[in-house]
Order: sequence, then structure tokens, then C-alpha cells
Amino acid sequence: MTDVDRGKAEAGFRAFRWPDLEGEYAASVDGPDIESAVRHVLDAASAVTTIHWGRNYIYESSMPTPPGPRSVVVKQFRNHGWRRALDRRLRGSKATRSWHIAKALIEAGLPTPEPIVLAESTEAQGNSHYVAELLKPAYEVRHFFRRLQNQPDAGQFPEVDEMDFLHRLGALARSLHDAGIWYRDLSLGNVLVQPNEEGTLDLFLVDFNRAKIKKHLGLWRRSRDICRFPIVERHHREAYLEGYWGQVPPRWSPRWWFYVLSVRGYILKHQVKNNLGGKRQTGTTAGSEKGGKHHAHIPATSEGASIRDQIVWDRLSDQPHQHASKWQKTMIRLADAPDHLADIAAVVGAAPKMLARYRELKAGLWQESSPFQGIGVAVRPYPEDPDAHFEALKGLGVRHVLLRLHPWDNEHEAEEALAQRLCDAGIEVAFTLPQNRELVTDLPRWKESVERLAEAFTPYGRHFIIGHAINRSKWGVWTSQEYSHLLNAANQILRGYPEVEILGPGVIDFEFQATLAALQRKTPGVHFDAVASLLYVDRRGAPENSQMGLDTVGKVTLLKAICDTARFGSPRSWITEVNWPLWEGPHSPAGRSVSVDEESQANYLTRYYVLTLTSGMVERVYWWRLAARGYGLSTFEQDGTLRLRPSYRALKTLAAQLHGATSLGPIESPDGTYVFRFKANGGQRLVAWALNPGVTVELPSKPESAVDRDGEVIDTPTSASIILGPSPVFFDL
Repeated sequence: MTDVDRGKAEAGFRAFRWPDLEGEYAASVDGPDIESAVRHVLDAASAVTTIHWGRNYIYESSMPTPPGPRSVVVKQFRNHGWRRALDRRLRGSKATRSWHIAKALIEAGLPTPEPIVLAESTEAQGNSHYVAELLKPAYEVRHFFRRLQNQPDAGQFPEVDEMDFLHRLGALARSLHDAGIWYRDLSLGNVLVQPNEEGTLDLFLVDFNRAKIKKHLGLWRRSRDICRFPIVERHHREAYLEGYWGQVPPRWSPRWWFYVLSVRGYILKHQVKNNLGGKRQTGTTAGSEKGGKHHAHIPATSEGASIRDQIVWDRLSDQPHQHASKWQKTMIRLADAPDHLADIAAVVGAAPKMLARYRELKAGLWQESSPFQGIGVAVRPYPEDPDAHFEALKGLGVRHVLLRLHPWDNEHEAEEALAQRLCDAGIEVAFTLPQNRELVTDLPRWKESVERLAEAFTPYGRHFIIGHAINRSKWGVWTSQEYSHLLNAANQILRGYPEVEILGPGVIDFEFQATLAALQRKTPGVHFDAVASLLYVDRRGAPENSQMGLDTVGKVTLLKAICDTARFGSPRSWITEVNWPLWEGPHSPAGRSVSVDEESQANYLTRYYVLTLTSGMVERVYWWRLAARGYGLSTFEQDGTLRLRPSYRALKTLAAQLHGATSLGPIESPDGTYVFRFKANGGQRLVAWALNPGVTVELPSKPESAVDRDGEVIDTPTSASIILGPSPVFFDL
């Protein structure tokens, strides 16, 4: 490249250097607020949609520019660990390599989305970002090949002449190599197509951080570079190679056999990897990657913080983050051994009576009818648009709302305004008071906060939950004694208000030994009016799946047995928090391995509520929460509008169909199917589903009407024989 040519290539970009970031940006996005625009898209909170969530995080964002918002895709590369830091120092980061290759592609006239920003952290192990234009709509060529092989998961791909498309794909690869670019990952997900105005498809190259620029590529490198598409039929190979070589190579030639052997080797390599190790699910939440690294947006701990105090707030998932390693936490547990041994002793002593009660409850499960009530949702205020938030809350039709307060905050005007609106609307409001490490270690401040909150919020509700995930150190509690001090202080304050009920201990997940210990060990003068639990079962997938031999119904039955036999508890059981996290990157609170899509979340929600509330073992169930990225029933989009997810419609339909009904329990149905019967509106109503699609079930009689999970009226079955799937359906008989 001559100096003149190099000047032309660089003219479209501007270099920048700020105290914590350096890099380049495209002249097309330049403006007076370029720094704030760059920082906006690099902030994972700006993510509109998660595109890929794995070793690297890729998301869609909207970048403010002088002409108007511009849709971009951001690829965040992590440089944690000495190996990655050294590789970055020696070869440049993956983002920098991507940036240079993108420029080379543009210079060679090859199609790639416009590179917008290269941003490198000035810290040795800081993150790198590559930002490019977002193509919309765009389709991966993997779906073309899946359709070519008649695979059931082919997905969407525009109609195209397959031979012509393979020829064009080969020609694109040849253009790459003629430009001296050795791609090294020219594969199914790295070529995108986009329909154009002429009705044909434009091809674009993406994800080229492995590429290198070579002056000459020999036959072996060429063959290895073009072999990553699973082209197995001879006539398809001929079309592809004709596009690459300009003619079909003779089948005896090295060009043909080097290619064929490379394709077979590539396919065999992936078959062996999948057979040996499966498709490994590597999450990206804290502790999931090798080395226990966390997302870039999570702040560091304060300098000199002790192991017990290495906790910071994760603003995206709205929960604390624990920086302490597993080894450090183990050291703390060993230091606190006397308190943990006391917990174990309490559990062992209470277990026989509790297990006997569990067997009684299990034998009597669904023997009596019970009112179906207690559908609830948990909320935090949304100050940016409180009216839209409140209207969405009213639109659900639920009569029970749990408002989480933050005792560590000094101002609660937004919470109080929301509580008053709920109270005026005739909705029962309960309050949860979670703790953090600062409050655990500063009891006077905790007391002051509880006094202030009790005075402000008792006019709007009488249920207060003290203790939140006390079995998770990130929420500030390391021992039962620490929780006991918090509980005792709050109890003395709240019992001074008439008719106030205190709930706890707020153990999260299926760790009932912690609940049992908390309800058996004495806290002076404290007795729970109801037992609160954060019963997540998302790590098992569907709510019908079992853990240690217990599915969700088994778990709530065991929990009820714990409540019934507790020394300092009540037989009333509340589930104050549950959800299934979504595939939305760092906004997802529980990690990639347990996240689901929105349809699955909606199905699981309905099934969880039905399974728990029909059992008679649970008085309330609250979904966390109404509006949130990563797990909420709804989410506020970039333009400020509130998008209602399928799970919102599912909960609204459940409340409309079953609130106030009387549960008569399940009726007999084939394995893997669930049919529950209710008295509602003077008749019988059923809700039914199957774990697998296309399962036939015989109802007691032909339904008169049917409504799907989202409240849409569907065709009434012509007989009592119906076909079910994972999405619940409501039938009136």
C-alpha cells in the first residue's frame, strides 16, 4: 500500500486517548459529544439485545450521533489473566486485530459492516471493544446449510438458488485470498447475508479477530481456509469450488483432494469434540469463567477491604456481587465453624419431627379442595416513567404486590409514592427489607433505617420481611448470629406498630437446612408470623424437574413441614421471590447455564404458580419482578417504552382465569402431562400442559371453550381428546 493509499484508508477514522480508554472511531459518527457516545455504547447497560453470551459478550446498542441514533453491534473482549494480558501486549488485543482486518477488508473492497469504534482499556487486564454497524435484517449462512441438509432447526433464511449461492460463497473466499487475507475462521456464523433492494442477497464478513494478512497463500492454507462449510454433496462442492477457482478442479487434482480431505478433517474434528465433551456451556457471570472473573461493569472493591467486605453492587442485575474467591470464602466459613456447627446441631435435632410431618403432608396432598389465591408480583420503583410502570402493574390484575425497599438508601420518595398508589388501588402491599454488609456491621444504622421505613410504610401495609438471601454472603450475612442481631433489632421496632406481621428468614434456593436452622435457633423475643423463602428452581430447568428426588411440589411440601414443626415459626409459607433468568447477558442474575428464552420463561411461570398454589402448602407466590432486564415480566426499551414480555401476559391470564377459584387438585393423566381442575364461575375449569409437544390427553368431557397461556381464545376442541404441549391451556367444561 502506498503512502497515498494509506492516507485514504486512515482519513475516515479519528484517534482518541482518554485517561482510561484509547483507540479510534469512524469519522461518520464524529461530533461534539463523541466521548459520551462512545462510553454509552461500551456500557453493557446500553445493551438492547444480547446477540452472544459466552467467552466474549456481544450485544446490540444504539449510538447517539449528530445525524441521529445509530444501531451498532458491540463485541466485548475480556483480557483477564496473565495469558490474555501477555497475548494482548505481544500481538494486540482481539479487538485491535479485528479493527485492522476490517480496514484491510474495506481497502480491498470486500464487504463487512462498517467499523465504528475501537476502544482499548489503558489497564493491562482491562477490556477491549470492537464496535461495528449493525446489519438488520441479517442471516447467518449456517441456516442456509442447515436447510441444505434438511435439518429441523434450519431457522430463517431468504429463498435463494443453492448452486448460485454456493458459487458466490466460493467467489467471496477467493477475493479474500487474492487480497492476501488469511481468514482462519471462515465458518457458518462468520458470513452474513442481507437482502438488498434488487431482491438479491449481499454477503458480509464478520468476526475476523483470528485473521492474518499474508502476501502469499499456498494451496494448503487456501484449502484449510475454505473447508469450514459442511459441503458434502459432490455437485454442491463443484459449485463452491468453481466459484473459488474459476472452474471445477478435476477430481484427480491436488486442488480437489486437498479440499475434500480438509472438509472431512474439519467435520471429524467437531464430531470428536462433541462426542467427548459435549457442547460446553460456559457462563460469563462472576465465578463462571476460569479464574472467576466478572463482567466489566462491576466495580472493584474499596482498597483495603477485608474478605468479609469484598461486596459491591451490580447495577445491571440489581443485586450484590461477591469479589471474594471460593478459597477466601472457605477460610471465613472455617473461622465461623462454631456458629455453623450450632446450625448443624439444630438441623439434626429437628429433622426427625420435620420428616415425619413431611410424610403426613405428602400422603394428604390434594386430598382436600383449597382456594387458589396468593398470586403476587414484586416491584421496585421506576422513577423514569412511574405512570407507565403503575399502569402495567394494574393491568396484571394481581392483588398482592411485594415492594422491595433498600434500607441503605437515605431517600425513599419513589417507593412511598408507589406504595400509596397501590394502597389507594386496593392492592395488598408487603415490604421486604434486604440487608447489605454495611448494615450488618453497623447495627445502629440498621435500627435507624428500620425505624424510618416502619414509620413511612406501615400506613400502606402490615407485612415486613426481614432477611434476604441470608445464606448468600454477597448479601452481607456470614453467620446465623449476624442475622439474629438484625432480626432482633427489627423485631423490637416493628412490633411497636399494631397488626404488623414479621416474616423471614428469606433463605434463597433449595437450601432448606438454612431455613430449618433459622427457625429452630432462638432469637430473643422473635417469632415469625409467616415463613418467607426465595424458592428458585431455575437451576433444574422446568419446575417439574427434580432435585435430590423432589420436584417443585415436593419442595414446597417439605418447606411446609419445616414451617409446621418450627420452634419459632408459623405454619404459613410465602415464596417471596422466584423467576427464570433470560438470555440477556450481564442483566441475567443467575448466569448463562440456567437462562432461558422468553417463551420458556412464560411457560415455566404459569406452571410454577399452578403447582405451588394448588398444593395448599403455599399462601403467596411473588415473581421478581415486574420490570427488569434479564428476568422481569416486562422491560423498558431504549426509547423508554415498556415492552410486555410473554411472561407478563401469562401471569395476567393466570390471574384472570384462576384468582378466586377453588383448586380440586390434579386429575389422572399420562406421565409427563399435568391436568389440574378448579371450580370457577359456577363451573369447572382445567389448566393442562405436557412436558413434550404433541401429547394426547383425554379430558373428563368435551370442553366448551379454551384459552391459551396468553389469554387468547383458541379453537374449541371437537372432542374430549386434546393435544398438549409445554405451553399451558385453560379449558372450561
